[in-house]
Amino acid sequence: MNILPDFASLFLQGIFPSSYIHLKQATVEGTGQQEIIIPADLPLVQELGATLREWAQIWQTLYVANKAILFRGVQQMSYSLIEYRSQIVSGTLPKDDLVELKKKVTAKIDYGNRILGLDLVVRDEAGNTLDPDKTSTVSLFRAHETASRSVDDRIQEEKTRLQNLEMRRQTLFSTVHTYSLLMNLKNFVCNIGEDAELLMSLYDPDQSEFISENFLVRWDSTGMPKEIEKLNNLPALFTDLSSSDLMRQRVFLVCQIIRVGSMELKEGKKHTGGLRRPFGVAVMDITDIAHGKTDDEDKQHFIPFQQVLLVFASLNLFTCLLPGLFVTLKLLAGDLAQVRKDYPHLVDRSTAIVRKMGFPEIILPGIVRNDIYVTLLQGEFDRGKKKTPKNVEVILSVHDDEVIFPGAGYDGITEYKSVIYYQVKQPCWNETVKVTIPIEDVCRCHLRVLFRHRSSQDSRDKSEKPFGMAFDRLMRRDGTTLKDGRHELIVYKVDVKKTEDAKVYLTLPATWAEVEEKEKQTGKPFHHSGVIPVTKDTFQIATLTCSTKLTQNVDLLGLLNWRSNPEDLGQILQRLMEVEGAEIVKFLQDTLDALFNIMMETSEKDTYDSLVFDALVFIITLIGDIKFQHFNPVLETYINKHFSATLAYMKLTKVLNHYVGHAEEPALAERLYAALKALKYLFRFIVKSRVLYLRYPRRSIQNNPLSLSCCKTYLCHWVSTVLEIVPEAVPSVQGPTRGHVQLIMERLLRRVNRTVISMDRSSPLIGHYLACMTAILKQMDDMHYAHYISTFKTRQDIIDFLMETFLMFKDLMGDVFPADWMIMNLVQMKVFLRAIEQYSDVLNMYFLDQAHFELELWNNYFHLTVAFLTHKTLQLGSFSQEKRNKILNKYGDMRKTIGFKIRDMWYNLGPHKMKFIPAMVGPILEVTLVPEPELRKATIPIFFDMMQCEHHVSPGRTFETFENELITKLDQEVEGGRGDEQYKVLLEKTLLEHCRRHRYLSQSGEELALLLSSLLENLLAYRTITHDESPEYRMSCTVNVLNFYKEKKREDIYIRYLYKLRDLHLDCENYTEASYTLLLHAELLEWSDKPCAPHLIPGDGKHVWTQQELKERLIQEIICYLDKGKMWEKAIELGKQLAKMHECHMFDFMELSQLLKKQAQFYENIMHTMRPQPEYFAVGYYGLGFPSFLRNKMFIYRGKEYEWLEDFSLKLLSQFPNAVRMTSTAPPGDDISNSSGQYIQCFTVKPVLTVPLQFKDKGVPEQILNYYRTNEVDQFKYSRPFRKGKKDPDNEFATMWIERTTYITAYRFPGILKWFEIKSEEISPLANAIETMEMANEKLSNLVQQQACDLSLSINPLSMMLSGIVDPAVMGGFSNYEKAFFTETYIQEHPEDNERIDVLKQLIALQIPLLADGIRIHGEKTTEQLKPLHNRLVTCFRDLREKVEKHYGVITLVRCQTQTQFIVRGCQLRLSALLPSYQSLLIQSRVCAGRINLPLTHPSRPKFGLSLCSSFCQDSPLTLNPICAFQPCSLTERKKSRVGSAVMPYILSSTLRRMSTISTLSNASSGLSSGSASSDGPSCISSQESVPRVLPLIFPAALVSPSQNTDWLL
Repeated sequence: MNILPDFASLFLQGIFPSSYIHLKQATVEGTGQQEIIIPADLPLVQELGATLREWAQIWQTLYVANKAILFRGVQQMSYSLIEYRSQIVSGTLPKDDLVELKKKVTAKIDYGNRILGLDLVVRDEAGNTLDPDKTSTVSLFRAHETASRSVDDRIQEEKTRLQNLEMRRQTLFSTVHTYSLLMNLKNFVCNIGEDAELLMSLYDPDQSEFISENFLVRWDSTGMPKEIEKLNNLPALFTDLSSSDLMRQRVFLVCQIIRVGSMELKEGKKHTGGLRRPFGVAVMDITDIAHGKTDDEDKQHFIPFQQVLLVFASLNLFTCLLPGLFVTLKLLAGDLAQVRKDYPHLVDRSTAIVRKMGFPEIILPGIVRNDIYVTLLQGEFDRGKKKTPKNVEVILSVHDDEVIFPGAGYDGITEYKSVIYYQVKQPCWNETVKVTIPIEDVCRCHLRVLFRHRSSQDSRDKSEKPFGMAFDRLMRRDGTTLKDGRHELIVYKVDVKKTEDAKVYLTLPATWAEVEEKEKQTGKPFHHSGVIPVTKDTFQIATLTCSTKLTQNVDLLGLLNWRSNPEDLGQILQRLMEVEGAEIVKFLQDTLDALFNIMMETSEKDTYDSLVFDALVFIITLIGDIKFQHFNPVLETYINKHFSATLAYMKLTKVLNHYVGHAEEPALAERLYAALKALKYLFRFIVKSRVLYLRYPRRSIQNNPLSLSCCKTYLCHWVSTVLEIVPEAVPSVQGPTRGHVQLIMERLLRRVNRTVISMDRSSPLIGHYLACMTAILKQMDDMHYAHYISTFKTRQDIIDFLMETFLMFKDLMGDVFPADWMIMNLVQMKVFLRAIEQYSDVLNMYFLDQAHFELELWNNYFHLTVAFLTHKTLQLGSFSQEKRNKILNKYGDMRKTIGFKIRDMWYNLGPHKMKFIPAMVGPILEVTLVPEPELRKATIPIFFDMMQCEHHVSPGRTFETFENELITKLDQEVEGGRGDEQYKVLLEKTLLEHCRRHRYLSQSGEELALLLSSLLENLLAYRTITHDESPEYRMSCTVNVLNFYKEKKREDIYIRYLYKLRDLHLDCENYTEASYTLLLHAELLEWSDKPCAPHLIPGDGKHVWTQQELKERLIQEIICYLDKGKMWEKAIELGKQLAKMHECHMFDFMELSQLLKKQAQFYENIMHTMRPQPEYFAVGYYGLGFPSFLRNKMFIYRGKEYEWLEDFSLKLLSQFPNAVRMTSTAPPGDDISNSSGQYIQCFTVKPVLTVPLQFKDKGVPEQILNYYRTNEVDQFKYSRPFRKGKKDPDNEFATMWIERTTYITAYRFPGILKWFEIKSEEISPLANAIETMEMANEKLSNLVQQQACDLSLSINPLSMMLSGIVDPAVMGGFSNYEKAFFTETYIQEHPEDNERIDVLKQLIALQIPLLADGIRIHGEKTTEQLKPLHNRLVTCFRDLREKVEKHYGVITLVRCQTQTQFIVRGCQLRLSALLPSYQSLLIQSRVCAGRINLPLTHPSRPKFGLSLCSSFCQDSPLTLNPICAFQPCSLTERKKSRVGSAVMPYILSSTLRRMSTISTLSNASSGLSSGSASSDGPSCISSQESVPRVLPLIFPAALVSPSQNTDWLL
């Protein structure tokens, strides 16, 4: 143990100023990791510190969870504890105050712990925490009960207080009529560059009047407040607001910004400084806050700053700028005194008090106010000798005192200088200042106003003198104060000498109203003949007097000053009853004091008694009026606190008796009636006066007996309490002996146990009995346990005792005492742990051998120990670090103790282990999942032991039972929140280590270890993502898990996750994917009457289904989802399957009819309902920052309806806000894949259409094919150009490769997910060229058919396509292919591409007849405007055809047969067409000069003509052997479908190639010599000569009728 010395500060140095560092005395125990520093503070101070630290963490959590009410409650309690702690630490409190403060602290801590769900702290009477080791269990239980009851009472009191507070608030807001508005100016953001003044006030825009005076804040040129200590905290309280003020239609908070500096914002030393110039205004509508609709004191409101254009007279003349100010606002009920009492933490000494410019609705007695508000309104000033209007500055002063307040928050000043408006003839200021003068000085003070022109140049400004002067008296000659309202002052010319002497100008009239009044009195016009001349200038001010002592009513003033004119007292009292009520209630206390003073000072006479009585009745009746009824509390307050007329009761009763006794007199009858209406308060005055009269002589006699009585009562209570405690406390001093404990154990333990077992858990006595039982067990040592077991006579008695004890322990653990009784629960668990250890020895001793083994007893033991180990009271990881340390220091980790005991007891079982497999797999798994590394290392090997046991016993030498049970329980536990990555690693490592050392389990055990690791990885990912906002990732993890269980053939768990996946899809309205998910369940069922296994039935599995019934129900649900997803083709397919069952097996024709109706509707929907085709997106997730199931993988996503790449990308990035979107579509490098960040690659891919077999080579409507363009697909293409090898400057295309990435998914779209993983491959330039030509031919052939079938279509698409192919100037044609692939160099370097080169040549030749047909249709539909274009196309096409026919042969389709096969010298020539509409095929070659017409006949069919013109060499006969032929119609002839629309066959490039042939012979390509052909018949080709090659081509027949003239093509 070391003590930190005081002189340690001599050797300590750091970065903090020494004034901020305070060294504390502390005790250090232990060294190194075991070092514990114990501060030398009081225990309560240490507890306060620990509590505040614990609350601070919870406080942060509450803030994040947005629990505002509890957050503020914790904040206030923390502030209170900090304040209490500072008082205790200061050491300045007296002992009694310290004891009282300790009670407050402990009560506050206990209350806070309860509402925060923390542990209950038990204390002794002195407030110190009880030590459970030094306190008996029963006493500890009673202390918990007392503390809990105390906290409950406190919480109930707090609830009652809050309810009362709420009721009082509601009542207050409905009855109390005075409010306050707290405003806190947090910041003012505006770069003015000069000093500024902010004047903030409340404003009514509808009445165009200010409600309050100004709150003044001065800001310096650096953008900081003048008082830097008030930075971000400039509070102001707007007080005296009445309900009528707040319930105005609109209330604004207005901030005027005044710039203090030069005339203009220019740099320069010669400019005049210190000028107040208008700069801007900020306005905020606070109507909702004033009405109480909004109340958030922490919300900072930003009020944008508006720059004033001219004057502030109109709030609409401004333009918007960006700067502004930040304020917080809160409405408080009550006047200033009430607010300071109720909200001391909000309103303190630094809060500026901003008064209302007027009185509140209630003026309580004792409130003294004497304020006069002067508003500088406007003026008009002659420019005099100046060319421009003057820059007038108004200087207001009060002679003779510093009593002017421009705004709350600053001291008074001698003179006030107004804002200056630059060169304005009629300036409007509307500036209000407050004048506060002592009442006794008002009569000798007056206002003086000087007018001065201010120049922007400093040199000129110094020479400027005031050019005018005005004044006004604050008190009139009759003693009344200056009237409220406007006053037009007379502006006198300034004579410096005369204006300095007030006696000179005070003899002159001050206002034009005085002049008019004098003219009325004298009847003569005003003619000024004073010593100071009058100017032509005009000036107006407005005044408002808010005084509880100065009145503007002469009659009321006469009453208040009655002593100065006692002879007129009768008239004064009579005139009082003619004064307006509003004026009387303002001076209610002074008026009542004056009346009772008159009554008291004239007590010997009764001259004025009746008049005073009548005046008093008048005032009481006035307050009873509905207009002034809210002044009733004022009258009550006056009677209770300020009334002091001890003899008034005599006068009042005398007058009242007189009125009652003479009620028959008419004059007194009315007075009596009025007095009866005011009788309540009259008697209040009478009773109060009598009480005051009787109180004073007896005051000193009554206190002593009362104090003595209290002392006696307290002493009696204390003595009785001591007498009750002493008999129980004396025996405990001796302490229990071993014999006493043994006696109690023998007599009571079993009885208490059985009583506890038989008692209802809701019984109020259960806690007492449990405390007694725990106390008995706590006192027992090893010898007691051994002795107690020896008292049982038979082995069965021991079994019975242990069975009931195990069951009772498991039932009682943590379920009897409340969860916050942590100490009591831990004491109970500690005692139970010791008992379990003792009973473990009993099990080993009596019930382990083969003859006496008790399976049920051991089973209950293991379940008890597992329940003990996994009990929430012992899970230290869920506690704060401080609480965890306390528990470890006091009790240790009881989980490890009981865990090691479980391990030892398991291994002790020996041959009995197999009896606990698989029942104990789940409990042992719970033990291993407890997050304690040592415990896990000790208990995971039990799994390997179970594997060995089952492997040894099972006939097949497997551990399948153990494996299945472990997988099932692992799924349940991980889903319930247990398990982590460390557990996965440790489980795999431990099992692998043990299995690899085993002779027979090395392979199978290793497989299981890896299997469990994979399962855990999927389950942990699923659990982690379950709470994620992204449903896509939850779906992905769910699929991973269900795929795992599908592979393991665990249908029960597999189906459970299937329905989880379905629910996720339904939540996202993915009806298609939901249907495919349910289809997986349906596929597990058969069409049979076999009963379903329970695991095949979804939900609770209680309903009994046959497999056929369940499958039918599932398919019905699937069809419903498919209908919602507009997947009618799939719905029809399933409907047919179901209809067949109804028709042929179930014979339910009613259900069949409904199904067929649905199918009919689905067919109609396919043809007539518009279905938007979804886009497909390739998405790559690169970087180690992604979850494992996404990391460095690519997926194909199926978009939603009308979801484009931009929308999809935004949604994707919103799920990963830290991810970076890659701009390149190329695969990323290792630097990105292995980085710790997140990179997302996203681009659109095209699905590869796969036409079903039943639609091939048939005229299929476009509506049907559209479905297969984006559905039933698993291949997607994306082309990315790149270069290989050296760039060829002459032909860039030669080295231009296309990376054709073909993405093949594991499942077809749509499926159970909207995305699947992909793979890719590269496409060579030659293959890309072939695909490009195929796609071009396919697109051209279909476009030609559309144009031919629908004459209304626009010709523009056809014109663009023909121009792009025919005109070399546009796209370059296929010449690039010739340069790149048809050269000798390329053929020699790529001999493997010879076959593909031939295919490309065929495709080029195939394009000619397509172009010919397209140009023909283009000519038919062209307009006059397009004729030049058409002529250009014809010209280009002739050149192109000549070139192609010369090099690649000629092909022209006129009429075609569906399929006719010929044999040409061993070479098969197949003539095919796409549709059954083709009649004949013409193959021409213009390389040779001759044309041969060969008639063909078929043995089984009638003759028809088929003309074949083929190129051949001289002496080379061509033999054609027809196989089959029949006649269809024309290609572009429109065929009417059954639904009435034109059916347009979609011709695929693969179909064209497969169903067309051409015989090509070219000098350029084949090297064959030309010759003449015989007209007689075919000649044979010699063996030495080459035979023309037969090349398959993709080709649709062109529409060339035999009768049509085709010379335009030649």
